[in-house]
Amino acid sequence: MLLEARHLHVGYGDATAVWDVSLAVDAGEIVSVIGPNGAGKTTLINAIAGLLRCRRGELRFDGVDMTAVRPHGYCSHGIALVPEGRRLFSKMSVEENLELGCYLRAARAQRERSLERVYTLFPILRDKRRQPAGELSGGQQQMVAIARALMARPRIVLFDEPSLGLAPTVVDAMFEVIGRVRGEGAAVLLVEQNVLKALEVADRAYVLEQGRIVSEGAPGDLLKQPHIREAYLGV
Repeated sequence: MLLEARHLHVGYGDATAVWDVSLAVDAGEIVSVIGPNGAGKTTLINAIAGLLRCRRGELRFDGVDMTAVRPHGYCSHGIALVPEGRRLFSKMSVEENLELGCYLRAARAQRERSLERVYTLFPILRDKRRQPAGELSGGQQQMVAIARALMARPRIVLFDEPSLGLAPTVVDAMFEVIGRVRGEGAAVLLVEQNVLKALEVADRAYVLEQGRIVSEGAPGDLLKQPHIREAYLGV
């Protein structure tokens, strides 16, 4: 497996938000983590991205013990995050935001090739590359956030609620892009409240509730479970 988390415990201060979570993502896979608000999805993905330290458990990426790696070193191992809320520098241009994604020496050496790659993936960003990122629509800003992550030439991209606040038609396009990210060679770990879309693109999925994994498996199998259908689909 490319990414393996075993018995992770993560929290804030004295409060534990993620309990005994184990999951895995193989190279070339899209794996979704679904669950309600407050389930611990963002806490989990921030721990995998190195933004939060794991209190207990094991986190390995391509065999490397990531709990021994400093947060700024996660990117150099091939892990990139598309954060919830995008977190762009609104007064900087689109291209300046993208260039922040290739600050590592190896990625910086591929800057021109990476820019061409993301402009091919998101043609509208080429047209708006000189425009302040804060002037873009929500969907376009999400494109910038994804493109910025790809500029690091990652081996896995972590998506935290990529559909949040987007119009339904934009959401459809966003999930198509997630599939194309996998098509270009990167694995994907996706945490998402839009259950149907998250399962539609996934090879495998985990259900996180109250900080614990309560179910896992193929998307089709999960959709057959009465609890999943009642809690997340309302049927």
